Amino acid sequence: MNAPAAPTWTCFSVEIADHVAHVKLNRPEAMNALNRPFWNELPAIIADINDNARARVIVISSTGKHFTAGMELSVFTDPQAGVTARPPEEDRATSMESFRRHVHHLQDTFSCLDEARMPVLVAVHGGCVGAGVDLISACDIRYCTADAFFVIQEINIGMTADVGTFPRLCKLIPEGWVREMAFTGRRVPAAKAKEIGLVNEVFDTHEALLDHVMATAREIAAKPPVAIAGSKVMINYARDHTIKDALDYIAVWQTGMFAPSHMMEAFKAKAEKRDPVYPDLVPLRKGM
Repeated sequence: MNAPAAPTWTCFSVEIADHVAHVKLNRPEAMNALNRPFWNELPAIIADINDNARARVIVISSTGKHFTAGMELSVFTDPQAGVTARPPEEDRATSMESFRRHVHHLQDTFSCLDEARMPVLVAVHGGCVGAGVDLISACDIRYCTADAFFVIQEINIGMTADVGTFPRLCKLIPEGWVREMAFTGRRVPAAKAKEIGLVNEVFDTHEALLDHVMATAREIAAKPPVAIAGSKVMINYARDHTIKDALDYIAVWQTGMFAPSHMMEAFKAKAEKRDPVYPDLVPLRKGM
């Protein structure tokens, strides 16, 4: 499958092969700090892959010494970002209403990963700082290298993390660890991250990390895409609803999405000792 036609990304490189889209943060000289273009480019890349069904799995990794140093400081000091000067009192309400919408825009940058039809795997090496924790919290599966560390940096610069860390991290790891990370701003090393369930596995080298993550992505991509999409929908729904509601929703889902032909292909391929062949997801319709 060919890579999607796209403008030249300033923060990323994108490769698609074997039904896997590999999206790399690609500003190693800046420790992949999340500058203003990042917040527009990531959702555009994910939307293209998701809406046009260009891949069955998305992998996010990074280049250079660190996964990401977090939000670039220029974002905080840029007047266009609306976060520097306190407005005059008579303008404060309208300015803060606009700022609330701006925060929603930043949140949506990572929510697109959570809401994508296909699983998103992330490979972390070195530092995963501040907004980087927001990013990985929105992914489906996390892996890292032994030198990786994770830090809710916002408390160290006088603010509360607001782009998705707390709503998602509280569903991923014990609440006590969320509170310790949030209140102290301490680094959580790779071994502890695995112990508390933030990552699934730790690898000695970046190469070993990527080998495992890409192999896992290809394994997932070989499964029936509709069943994978349904599994992600159900896991996310169960996270946010009661058991009773989730049981009812899976029953409704199966009523419309059950695919006997995909099951028959799985059984037939096994009997014939070959890899099954499943149809890709269909691109999303835009407009009428």
